[in-house]
Formats: sequence, C-alpha cells, structure tokens
Amino acid sequence: MGLGYIGLPTAIIAAKHGVQIIGVDINPSVVEMTNKGHLHIIEPGMEEMLQDVILSGALRASTKPETSDAYFIVVPTPFKGNHEPDISYVEAATRSVIPFLKEGDLYVIESTSPVGTTDKMTEIIFSERPELKGKIYIAYCPERVLPGNVIHELVHNDRVIGGINPESTEKAIEFYRHFVQGTLHKTNSKTAEMCKLTENSSRDVQIAFANELSLICDKAGINVWELISLANKHPRVNILWPGCGVGGHCIAVDPYFITADFPVESQLISKAREINNYKSFWCAEKVQNAMLRFELEHHRKPCVAMMGLAFKPNIDDLRESPAKYIVTKVMQSCNNANILVVEPNISEHKVFKLTDYREAYDRADIVVMLVAHDPFRTLPYSSEKVILDFCGIYKQ
Repeated sequence: MGLGYIGLPTAIIAAKHGVQIIGVDINPSVVEMTNKGHLHIIEPGMEEMLQDVILSGALRASTKPETSDAYFIVVPTPFKGNHEPDISYVEAATRSVIPFLKEGDLYVIESTSPVGTTDKMTEIIFSERPELKGKIYIAYCPERVLPGNVIHELVHNDRVIGGINPESTEKAIEFYRHFVQGTLHKTNSKTAEMCKLTENSSRDVQIAFANELSLICDKAGINVWELISLANKHPRVNILWPGCGVGGHCIAVDPYFITADFPVESQLISKAREINNYKSFWCAEKVQNAMLRFELEHHRKPCVAMMGLAFKPNIDDLRESPAKYIVTKVMQSCNNANILVVEPNISEHKVFKLTDYREAYDRADIVVMLVAHDPFRTLPYSSEKVILDFCGIYKQ
C-alpha cells in the first residue's frame, strides 16, 4: 500500500526475489507509469529491475487493494501545522485492506509512525473484524534506506521487526527473509517504532551540532570546514559537515513524533530541531544581505544563482527541503530581482523556472551553493563572484 520512494523499491525488490506483488497507489498516474515499466522516482538501476518484474508478471500496480496473504503499509506520515504527527494515511490504508483480511494473513506497517501506532491500527482492525483476533499477524518494520542506494540497502541492511506478539514477529521475519540478507532483529512493535524515530533524531542532533558550529564560526571569522576537518583528526571525534538545514521526510519530520508525545523529556531533540530550522532562516538572511551589499556597491541589482532545490545531494526529492525554503524566502523578499533557480535532477517545477547550472553560474554575480550535487563540484571557484557556500562545495 503506497508506491512512493520506499514502497515502490520494496515492491520491486520483493518481486525480483520471487514474491508475487500487487503494488497499490491512489495516484492513477503512478499506477499507469509503474505498469508501463517507468519509474516515477529517481533511483539508479531501479527502472531496469521494474521492467523485468513487470514483464515477468511478478509485479503489477493497481489503485485498489486485492485479496492477498500479506499487506504492507508504506504510505506517508506527515505532520500537521503544529508539528503533530498525522497518521491519517496509515489509517486510511489500513481501513482499505480490512475487508480483504483472512485468517493467517500478515499485516505490516513500514511507514514511520509515532509510538503506539501499530497498537492503534490493531484496535481498528479487530474492532472491524473481531473474528480475526488472534488469527492474523501484525508487526512494525521501519525502512532503513538511503535514496540513491536503495537497491543495495533494501537487501543488505539490518532490519528491526516488532510484532504485537512473538508469533507476529516470527511471521514478519519469515517474509523479510525472502529478500533481506542483513540481520533481522526481533523486538516488540513499540520498540521498533521508537527505534526508527531514535535513529533519525540522533542524526538530527548530530547535524544540529555541525550547523551550530557553522553559526559560531561565521561570527568568529573561522573557516568551519577547516575547523571540522581538524577536529575530526581526533580518534574519537566524527563531526558531520554543516548544511543549510535539514530536509526530507525522515530527519526533518521524525523527531517531532517524539517531541509531540514527550514534550518535557525531549529537550535536546527539540532544541536540535530549532537549530536546524533556524539554519535555513539564517542562510536566507545571508543571501538577502549579500544582495543588498552588492546593490549598494555596484548600483544595480545582482544576478543570483540559487544552486539546488533537493533536500540532499544527487536526488530529485524536494520534500521538506531547506534549499527550497531558502529560495522561496529570498524570492519573496526581493521583488524584481534576477534570481536563477537551479536543480539538475528535475526537468521542471510548477513554481520555479529552472536554469541550467552552468548557465546560471556563468551569469551570476552571487552564487549560492545550497545542495552539494556532483555537477556543482565541476564549477570553478571564482573570486570575481560572491560565493555563499552553505554545503561545502569548495571546502577543500
């Protein structure tokens, strides 16, 4: 249930390993593209695998679920405006499969979810189908993959699997053994849910430390890239590189699932979210100030190249992207400014007019490096341009 950045690759990999798969998505165009063997996401090597499993009949897509032996919920779990987790998609997908459930079936949630979501869905299932209580298997197994390397990581990464009871855990493990070569770690559903949130909150805190360092170094007149490189020479220090914030549908979202339910206890996690959100605001202000200085010095408005919209390098995913936020904020604050927006991993955008990265760099008076896409690393550093490097393109 769900053929997005995780659901579709999981369906393809499972089908490639001999499992008969029906991929369900409410978006008809996604279903149509999938059945034609066309990938609607960017993932190296995945389209060839999709074409293979479509041709062999191991995978087909549909807009509605059908009777099966196992059901996997892989839909988005966004948050509401007040950073409250929104599990309505999980609930909707769950309710859509309830009529098809039968004795012996397996139901698994992979969507990142607040602690207790699996228990809530269990209650919904058994309230609708009380005759199935104790006769189906229910578990939680969060995804753990890096976009751009999904083919390898879906197979080789360890997985944490937590059932509502030991029997459900074992049943889920039996399924994942079809294609996962990594270790399958047993636990309960609440611990598995919290494990996923903990992993991404930990990364958010580490990124916040790097981003806070970048703010301090900017004020102190210190090269943060050199500082971190030197500090990491210590055998027990491994500081991450700073960026222009944190984006994506995991690290920028998952910590809120903890802070919403445990506001008093999650002080560090909450502060890390504040720092990483502030870094994007700070970057936008730095760009605006550079534009004002240029106009004062040259008596004309600058041409500004905003390099990158994705939430991380070399992908097409713009969800919760700090770069997109910065571009939007700068454009809204500078009417009639000549701003060139660059994102080499997408062909068009419904809001921004896109410019080729080489053309934008050549034309720009101010170059703002927001995302460390590989093509940007081929661009020379020019002392004749104002370069704001928020992602370390020129750190060496």
